[in-house]
Amino acid sequence: MKDKVSQLAEEFIVQSIYRMDESTRMIHICMEQLSEEEIWTRHNESSNSIGNQILHLCGNITQYAIAALGQKADSRERNKEFETRSGYSKSQLVRMLEDTVEKAKRAINGSTVENLMRKRNVQGFYFSGMGIVIHVVEHYSYHVGQIAQWTKMLKNRDLGFYDGIDLNVKNK
Repeated sequence: MKDKVSQLAEEFIVQSIYRMDESTRMIHICMEQLSEEEIWTRHNESSNSIGNQILHLCGNITQYAIAALGQKADSRERNKEFETRSGYSKSQLVRMLEDTVEKAKRAINGSTVENLMRKRNVQGFYFSGMGIVIHVVEHYSYHVGQIAQWTKMLKNRDLGFYDGIDLNVKNK
C-alpha cells in the first residue's frame, strides 16, 4: 500500500494535470472563434496579442515544467515571446501549445516525491517542484483568462466554457 505522502503527491499531480487540461480546453474554444488576423491584434503598444500570449505560455511552461522540473536545459528567449507580431498561424500556435503542455504533463506526471520537494532556481526564483507545478498551473490559468477576455471583447459573445453544466448546484 502506498504511503500517505505518495498518495498526496499522486493526487496533487492528478489535479494539476486536470487543471492544465481544462485550460487547454478553454484555449481551443477561444481559438476556434478567432480569425488569423484577430490572434495578432493588439489594442495598444502596452498590450499583447493572443498570439503573444500563446508564445509566452509555451516559453514559461517550457522553462518551468519541462526544463526545471524535468531537468532539461533552459533555452528560453522570453523577449521574443512579446516582440513577435506575426509568423505563426492559429493552427501552428495551438499545436505548439498542445505539444508544450503534453511535455509538461509528462514531466509533472513523472515526478517523484523527492523531485516535487527538491528546491531549485527557476527564472531567478527559488521553488520546490511543487512550487513549480503550482506556478505552471496558475500562470496558464491566468493567461487563459486574459485570452478569454480578449475573445469576448473581439466577438461580443459568451464562450460557453461550461455549457450543459448547472453551476448553481449547491455543495452537499
